[in-house]
Amino acid sequence: MEQLCSENAQLQQQLALLSAQMAQLQAPTATPPCRKCPISVPEMFDGNQAMFPAFMGQCQLFISLRTEDFPTDRDKVRFIISLLSGSVAHWATPLLVQASPLLDDFRRFCEHLRLMYKDSIKVQTATGHLKTLKQGQNPLVQTKFYQHILALIFAVKEINENPQILPNITLGFNIFDSYDGTWTYHATMKLFSPLKRLIPNYKCGFQNNLVAVIGALYSETSLFMGDILKIYKVPQIIYGSHPEMPDQSESFSFYQMVPNESYEYKGLCHLLLHFGWTWVGILVKEDDDGRFVRMAFSMFPLHGICIAFLKKIRPIYISSFSDDLEWLAETYYLSMNSKAEAVIVYERTLLHLRLLLNLPKMELVSLEPKGKVWIMASQMDLASVFYQRSWDIQDIHGSLSISVHANEIPGFQPFVQARDHFSSKEDGFIKDVWINAFDCSFPSPLENDKDGDICTLREKLEDVPSAFFETSMTGHSYNIYNAVYVVAHALHALQIEQKQEKNLSRGKLNLQIQHPWQLHRFLKSISFNNSVGDEILFDQQRELIVGFDVINWITFPNQSFHRVKVGKLNPWTTEGKKLVIHYEAITWHRTFNQTLPISLCTKRCLPGNFRRKQEGKQFCCYDCLPCPKEKMSSLIDMDDCSECPEDQYPSKYQDSCIPKRISFLSYEEPMGRSLVILALFFSFCTILVLSTFLKYHHTPIVKANNRNLTYILLISLLLCFLCSLQFLVAPSHVICLLRQISFGIIFSVAVSSVLAKTITVVLAFMATKPGSRMRKWVGKGLTTSIVLTCSLIQAGICMVWLFAYPPFPDVDNHSEIEETIMQCNEGSATMFYCVLGYMGFLAAASFTVAFFSRKLPSSFNEAKCLTFSMLIFCSVWLSFVPSYLSTKGKYMVAVEVFSILASSAGLLGCIYFPKCYIIIFKPELNNREQLIKRSS
Repeated sequence: MEQLCSENAQLQQQLALLSAQMAQLQAPTATPPCRKCPISVPEMFDGNQAMFPAFMGQCQLFISLRTEDFPTDRDKVRFIISLLSGSVAHWATPLLVQASPLLDDFRRFCEHLRLMYKDSIKVQTATGHLKTLKQGQNPLVQTKFYQHILALIFAVKEINENPQILPNITLGFNIFDSYDGTWTYHATMKLFSPLKRLIPNYKCGFQNNLVAVIGALYSETSLFMGDILKIYKVPQIIYGSHPEMPDQSESFSFYQMVPNESYEYKGLCHLLLHFGWTWVGILVKEDDDGRFVRMAFSMFPLHGICIAFLKKIRPIYISSFSDDLEWLAETYYLSMNSKAEAVIVYERTLLHLRLLLNLPKMELVSLEPKGKVWIMASQMDLASVFYQRSWDIQDIHGSLSISVHANEIPGFQPFVQARDHFSSKEDGFIKDVWINAFDCSFPSPLENDKDGDICTLREKLEDVPSAFFETSMTGHSYNIYNAVYVVAHALHALQIEQKQEKNLSRGKLNLQIQHPWQLHRFLKSISFNNSVGDEILFDQQRELIVGFDVINWITFPNQSFHRVKVGKLNPWTTEGKKLVIHYEAITWHRTFNQTLPISLCTKRCLPGNFRRKQEGKQFCCYDCLPCPKEKMSSLIDMDDCSECPEDQYPSKYQDSCIPKRISFLSYEEPMGRSLVILALFFSFCTILVLSTFLKYHHTPIVKANNRNLTYILLISLLLCFLCSLQFLVAPSHVICLLRQISFGIIFSVAVSSVLAKTITVVLAFMATKPGSRMRKWVGKGLTTSIVLTCSLIQAGICMVWLFAYPPFPDVDNHSEIEETIMQCNEGSATMFYCVLGYMGFLAAASFTVAFFSRKLPSSFNEAKCLTFSMLIFCSVWLSFVPSYLSTKGKYMVAVEVFSILASSAGLLGCIYFPKCYIIIFKPELNNREQLIKRSS
């Protein structure tokens, strides 16, 4: 009490001094030249509220005594600004930056400065005491936040008029300015003092029946309040930003109407990734406690997001005004020249962002602002003060923000529009709101107001631009509305319990005695639906279970803007459904021409390419390289290329996989068609030779060389030509089983027939010698035995192959990039080469015998023809092996077919064409006499 009386006396003394100085100014006196005035320059004013009247009196006295030094209002204003320091200098600095009209109106400048300190010592209880809502350390009147109080009044009015909740109880409320630091503690202590007296815990006379406290807007203020409220266990319902809880968080009585900020940060990552923005800039207020910066550096890289730049927004001081302007210009150029089209702004009222974007209009920078997507967190809002009235907000058109879910409460806008804001005498700050909102003034007997606009009280808040006041309910106001109902429902539950206890005890309980600590049990379990159907429910951490809205800001030239809900973020749903965005509802900045902005360090790597990190740069910066051959990438920004499935191959641009064509050596393609023609031609020739030999079977040339063996060889050669056709159809199970087996057996019969012929020639010549024992070996039995024995051995090998390792249909996906080759898998390469090896053995034996018998008398000898035919046969199959091993796919089959045809044609041509020539074209040589004559 003594301190209060002392402060009151000091204030009266200063007011008396000011009155005397004003009277002196109004008296017509002859003022000597200023250089002769024995008066010192007023001391610097740092914002001490108690010294404000004396400071203003000294300044006005100094100016009046030195009028020659202050010929214009601008000179007077600049002189006073030069004497400001501390927090009050923060208020005055933007006036110089913006070249505010206040600089040329000394009277209005003094009025605005005085409004900030009017009744500041009397921290009175008032219904709606807004006065100086602060932006950081700047004591600026934020008229927009007046809606918070209107939401409180509206909610209390609804509850008091609703007979279903708290019957026979009327809710009241007191509103205190939170200030900062020690003044927050001062205002909180007033809650526990008698009305109009700061005596905590003093109970005498009319008392405040305090049950809960709603506040505050900013987290640091909530913590200051909580330090005192936790002592009394008073529930504190926070409607603003989420405070970072200290270690003793359980001792606080916080109930938070917003989710934990970690959900918001995760939602911000989801939003950036949803639009593909991985290269983002950050502008963050320097007085932030560092939570957002810590989150950005810890969470963003985990989600593949890089920080293009991070600038901490710092306060602007008059003492370093030129340096601060240089820093602002540097920040402006950095943000405008950056490739980051998405910039996160973490500043409460976007004051510095708007100042930054206004630099070109102040001719402090030469570069016009580029279109950016400014992204704001839930606690950010666009709120203008009086000197920003002419500032354009078109540069933040198309911005996005994550806001706590809010709905329009029925009846709120009509309430705001119909309310007589000057009807309540307790509303001690409505004049300040009115002056700043409508740029008018109220008449004062101490000042001449004839040059200013007088407030008529007929102004409408709905006519004020949205940057100064919004009639639609904002997110913070929605939280306050719900917070009031939370308290009311908890009180209602407590009232019901007390009534039940009264009925059980049959005693007389005073239902009006309700202690704040009694509400905790009901607040923790509170659950109800508000007037728009949203469920209000706290989790175990006493945080409201609620999602976020994604808001698109649509701005207009008159500083109005419209919030459009374009999406919803629900942290409690399953992954993949947390974020829902309606693209068609989003309006981007005009420079983007309604196309999705791209915020990347480098251009996206298109399909068909992969990323490689650039050395010395962040992981979001990379080079795009084409995929290696036989690989592809079908998505953008792939870290590596992948191989296609075996039955597919990469497209021309390597951005997709195309099914491979089914391919095999077919008679329908040119190569297969050529082989078919050759096979049929040689088959036809073989049939002609066989027909000729059958027709002239009685002639000596046919009889001379074992006629039956000749027929066997011709038929086997015919089958050899025809079996090659098995290789020119689609491989099937039957074809794969038969084609190599039939080829091996038939060729063995043919080669064994040649071997029998050569052996017959040699034995026939040896049998003609006198006394030779070889005559008993010459005959049909020997040749038949040779052919059967050799053929059966090959058949045995083939049977072992067929039952042990049977061939089967298979596909080859690797020989050709664009084709899947159907082929027969031989089952066992060893068995295949065993068959070939045995044929080679027979061929080598035939060639050896024929070679040594080539000089026998020609009348009985066809050894030369056999030698030459076996030479061709062996050459073909010796060249077959390396050719077969060096080719793949259907060309392997082509090599084998060609070898079959070439070797068979060699046998047919070398052995039988000379004989056919004699039979057809030289029949005179085909008689016994001629053969004997030739022999002699």
